[in-house]
Amino acid sequence: MKVDQFDFELPEDRIALRPVEPRDAARLLGVMPGDPVRLNDGMVKDLPGLLAPGDCLVFNDTRVIPARLTGVRHRDGATGAQIEITLHQRLDSNRWLAFGRPAKRMKPGDRLRFGASGRACMAGELDADVEARGEGGEMTLSFALSGAVLDEAIAAYGDMPLPPYIAGKRPTDRRDETDYQTVYAARDGAVAAPTAGLHFTPELMASLDGRGIERAFVTLHVGAGTFLPVKSDDTSGHRMHAEWGEVTGDVAERLNAVRRRGGRVIAVGTTSLRLLESAADPDGNMQPYHGSTDIFITPGYTFRAVDALMTNFHLPRSTLFMLVSAFSGLEVLHAAYAHAIEQRYRFYSYGDACLLWPAR
Repeated sequence: MKVDQFDFELPEDRIALRPVEPRDAARLLGVMPGDPVRLNDGMVKDLPGLLAPGDCLVFNDTRVIPARLTGVRHRDGATGAQIEITLHQRLDSNRWLAFGRPAKRMKPGDRLRFGASGRACMAGELDADVEARGEGGEMTLSFALSGAVLDEAIAAYGDMPLPPYIAGKRPTDRRDETDYQTVYAARDGAVAAPTAGLHFTPELMASLDGRGIERAFVTLHVGAGTFLPVKSDDTSGHRMHAEWGEVTGDVAERLNAVRRRGGRVIAVGTTSLRLLESAADPDGNMQPYHGSTDIFITPGYTFRAVDALMTNFHLPRSTLFMLVSAFSGLEVLHAAYAHAIEQRYRFYSYGDACLLWPAR
C-alpha cells in the first residue's frame, strides 16, 4: 500500500509533552467499526465497565533503560566529534545495536567514550568500539564492560530516551524517570515505553480485579526503531527492526484457556499485540515464544490472537498507525483520528488512548 494513505494533519498543540495526573484520568476513545462507525468518548478509568468478566488484558512488562548516551569519538589517538547514541537491541553480554548521531562521524574502528568524571563510579567513563555500520545510522557497539557491570554503567551514564517529538521540545528531567515507566515494569531492556500501559494505576488494576477481568504479562523489549520514519513510498519497501520478546508457556496456556471459555484477549499496546501475533499458530492458538520478532502488520493482515486493542494515538505515516488501521480499518481510523483531533485529544506517548475493536 502507498504510505501516503496513512497520512493525516495533526496540529502541533495536540502533541502531549507531559502525561495527565493521575494516569487513569487520560481520555479513552472507544472505536467500534461498522456502518456507521461508533465513537464513544470516555476516560481510561472507565475501562473496567467496557470489558466483561472473564476477559483478559495482556500487558508488556518491559522496563525502559536509560539508553541514550552522549560522549566523544576517538580516532587514531585523536579526540573528535561530540556524538550521541541510542541503544536499541542487546546482542550479547557486551555488544549492542545502536543508532548514532551524527552517524557520518562514526565508522568501524572508532572508540566512543561516554561519561565524565564525578558523574558515576568506576573509572569515570565508559568506552565502546564501533564494530560495524549498518543502514540508517545503525551500528554495532562493543563495550569494554560486560554483563551486570555494563548494565550498571549504562544506568549511571545514560538518560531516559524520550521520543524525538517530546525531546525536541523540552529536556528530559527527573519526572520522566517515573512518567515514562509503567507501574508494572519488571524486566530491563526497552529503550521506548509501551505507552498504552502508562495509563494504568494501582487503583485501576484493583478496579479491573473487582470486575473479574484477568491480566497476563508478556515481555517485548521495545527498540528505538519504533521511532524511525517509513522512508519508502510503499509499505512493501519498509523493514522493521527486530525486537526481543517472550511469552511463557504458562501465559500461552492461560490465554488459550480464556478463549476456550469465551473470554476475550485485549492487548494493552501495539507491542503486546505484535508479540502475541508472533506467538500464535495459524489456528490462533498461543504458543510459548522466546526470541526476536520483526513482524510488520499492515492492512490485509489476518489477526489470530487478539480480540481488542488499547493503544495511544500514533504518528501519521508510522508503522503503528498502519497496524491500528489493519486492526480496525483504514477509513475507520481516519474517522476516529479526525474526531480525536476535533475533540482535542492528546496525542503520542504521553497522550490519551483509544480502545479499538476489530473490523469484521
